[in-house]
Amino acid sequence: MSQPYVPEPDDRRESLGQLLGEVTKDISTLFRQEVELAKAEISASAKKAGKGAGMFGGAGVAGLLALVFVSVALWWGLGFLTGLVWSAIIVAVIWGIVAAILAMRGKKEIEEIQGVPKTVETLKEVPEAFKTSED
Repeated sequence: MSQPYVPEPDDRRESLGQLLGEVTKDISTLFRQEVELAKAEISASAKKAGKGAGMFGGAGVAGLLALVFVSVALWWGLGFLTGLVWSAIIVAVIWGIVAAILAMRGKKEIEEIQGVPKTVETLKEVPEAFKTSED
């Protein structure tokens, strides 16, 4: 069996206040280091997200231009069958139908938004937590 620890008489002894001060200082340093690490990680993630968003923006512009040129090609192609005026009207009506369908779907999606119901519910409970039984 091992012997119990017995400090040497000349060992340095620190007061409880000094020990608590050191622990507090160490916790503070650790917390600051964790905050700096989080800042660095968030910064790197934000840069990547910005680049990705820029790429999506470029893809959207390129897609829009492709859509315009396909629409013009459809207009000209239908123009050989019906004439340019009627083919332009047909292409415009097709895009009008697409826009109406997307608008109805978008409206439905917006109406289904509930916000943050769980957060609102838990925030309502916070004042109750601070009430005492004497209230």
